Amino acid sequence: MAVLEFKNVSKSFGEGTAASHVLKNIDLEVEEGEFLVLLGFSGSGKTTLINLMAGLEMPSKGEVTYRGKAIDGPGPERGVIFQNYSLMPWLTVNGNVGLAVDTMFPNLSKAEKADKVAHYVKMVGLDHAATRRPAELSGGMRQRVNVARALAMDPEMLLLDEPLSALDALTRANLADEIEHIWEADKKTCVLITNDVDEAILLADRIIALNPDGTLGEEFKVTIPRPRERGEMNHHEGFKALRAKVTTYLMDVGIEAKAEGTKTLPNVTPIHSVPAAVADAQKGMIDRNFLDFSQLHKIYPTPKGPLTVVEDFNLKLNKGEFISLIGHSGCGKSTVLTMAAGLNEISKGAIRLDGRHVEGADPERAVVFQSPNLFPWLTARENCAIGVDKVYPKASRAERQDVVEYYLERVGLADAMDRGAADMSNGMKQRVGIARAFALSPKLLLLDEPFGMLDSLTRWELQEVLMEVWDRTKVTAICVTHDVDEAILLADRVVMMTNGPQATIGKIVDVDLPRPRTRKALLEHPDYYAFRQEVLDFLEEYEHGAKPKAKPAPAPIAAE
Repeated sequence: MAVLEFKNVSKSFGEGTAASHVLKNIDLEVEEGEFLVLLGFSGSGKTTLINLMAGLEMPSKGEVTYRGKAIDGPGPERGVIFQNYSLMPWLTVNGNVGLAVDTMFPNLSKAEKADKVAHYVKMVGLDHAATRRPAELSGGMRQRVNVARALAMDPEMLLLDEPLSALDALTRANLADEIEHIWEADKKTCVLITNDVDEAILLADRIIALNPDGTLGEEFKVTIPRPRERGEMNHHEGFKALRAKVTTYLMDVGIEAKAEGTKTLPNVTPIHSVPAAVADAQKGMIDRNFLDFSQLHKIYPTPKGPLTVVEDFNLKLNKGEFISLIGHSGCGKSTVLTMAAGLNEISKGAIRLDGRHVEGADPERAVVFQSPNLFPWLTARENCAIGVDKVYPKASRAERQDVVEYYLERVGLADAMDRGAADMSNGMKQRVGIARAFALSPKLLLLDEPFGMLDSLTRWELQEVLMEVWDRTKVTAICVTHDVDEAILLADRVVMMTNGPQATIGKIVDVDLPRPRTRKALLEHPDYYAFRQEVLDFLEEYEHGAKPKAKPAPAPIAAE
């Protein structure tokens, strides 16, 4: 039986020509006791949809009903868990959850209220931190308080608006498991909004895609038996087939990378900031051991003595190789990258690029950070042009402009070159960051979690964009990531780091998959899940802070 129903619902904001149509003609039934997941793009109206369910917004057209009655505002039978947790900073974990209990059960005795609070705090695994205040909690723990508070209202239905998206991958997985256990125990009706396909398949009875134009897309029934073990999903044929089907649908309805352009790259040789005489002497860049990390250490002084963050990091890359660097938070991935960029001093050992020691920052080593760091008052074109004049001093102004326009077209911004950075979405800003890095024609491209701040669907799109541009330039590249699928998709080799401090290389996996690569093709490749399992096994080994014996790093792939 349908507990909540949308009858031809549309939602717009603004009026007349300024109206923004967010949701269009939504017909939807949520069944009693089911776990429904709504999966969609940024801007497809997911949050508006859940706000209509919660009674925080009213439809512009149509009707939303709960148990047959029109929803005209928020109600205690519908508990909402938002992406951002608004906890009272002066109250403890118990105090924050107690607010909900006081509201819903005013007639209970003090002892009965305390028992209820303790029950829900224990349910989300925070009984050990019950007397801590929010400032003393991690992001994941704060979100658990948020979940406990919503559960303490004892709602009939749980509405979850991307509650896990601000968390790191490990915390996110653990909290998703807890939400499933709570749903299993109470059989509450749950509606979860997410942009993570794996999360959707692990939790849902039914997945409904939201199209970019605000209409409901295809529905996918999830018939995989419960409990669904995260590790086992890598071997489960039903999971793999559904994952490929959902991913393909989402990409087909709006994510196919639109990087087709008309510009051709002018034949201009960059010299970076190297003097002309040196550039002439080094015209043929070396192919073997093009980038060489040799006994690299990073040591920071502390009041308790020197702290070794990275220890004895040895790695050789051939020219044109793409490496993914992966490991748990705090394993020194970004430290290695910033040393290669010349932004962080080397404590011991050396980094050589094309036969020369890396010393200080240089445009021959271009960096794309997690946050694109654009000048908000400049356009995409102007941001991308920064550094180009210096890198191509012998080129004409028209040739330099062609370089800028070529890369902006390649990343899908042909129609937005003159848009100001302040008016761009995070995804568009990161496209400009990628174009700007490639426009410098660097010897080495360094990417520090470049898509970490983006929702997973925008991330897919930009991964395809990055691969398309890299395939044309074959620039030597290192990408720091915590995303296993991203690491395999992009790389020739996945380099895995042990936990810090004293982090070093623990294992290297050669990703022998054909190029050019697309996410769709990879999901269908028979070896893809074997590579994925190898990386997941390593990360699991180090998941709880363990420091197993590091394995020696193999030699680089032979140049072809």
